[in-house]
Amino acid sequence: MTTLDGKVAWVIGGGSGIGAGAARALADAGATVVVSGRRVSELEAVASVGIHAVPADVSDEQSVVDAHARIEADYGVVDIVVYSAGTNVRNRYWADTTPADFARVVDVNLTGAMRVIHAVLPGMRGKSDGLIVVVSSWAGWRFAPGVGAGYSTSKTALGALVETVNAQERLQGIRATHLCPGEVRTEILNTRPVVPTAEEQELMLTSEDLGDAVRYIAELPSRVCINELVITPTSNTSYA
Repeated sequence: MTTLDGKVAWVIGGGSGIGAGAARALADAGATVVVSGRRVSELEAVASVGIHAVPADVSDEQSVVDAHARIEADYGVVDIVVYSAGTNVRNRYWADTTPADFARVVDVNLTGAMRVIHAVLPGMRGKSDGLIVVVSSWAGWRFAPGVGAGYSTSKTALGALVETVNAQERLQGIRATHLCPGEVRTEILNTRPVVPTAEEQELMLTSEDLGDAVRYIAELPSRVCINELVITPTSNTSYA
């Protein structure tokens, strides 16, 4: 038996990047994993033995509710949630951004996480057990001037969102982790005003590194809560 046998894990943003890495790591540990996101072709590319695809749009509350209902009906109550949906825009400075840009980034990065957590909490309360891992950013742990107002605001706020779960749901056996990675070699790098070179990306964390971190958190006994975990590449350019 593997350590997560019998567990149902829902990975939002599981079609690529950190979400895909987490999905594969949790499946390797024995969990039944469901990946969700908007791009069906990417979800199906990740789907394999132990990983199933259920599309969902985190910016649409009904889409989240419907996806969750389908997962519960097909696979059972969700034990583990990994919220890895996230976005940013190229125009990150006050001189060139817009309120619409800000709202879109905040809706996906922050409000989407709230929608997903709100959907799964009743089932977790019913089992008196549950793990929520919210993928944030180094920019959610320390201010990063280059990421833009929407990204910085939304990722920083995720720390408070996670803490409300731990404060209010701890006696229900539910725990949450604010996972703050530094630079990771994923497609979101393409939204930067200047995309890092191939040589620069080789020094970054990989989605597999973050998947291993998620698996580590998930395999800990339910009495253990990792409130916040910061993980960066050794070459961490945030110090530059």
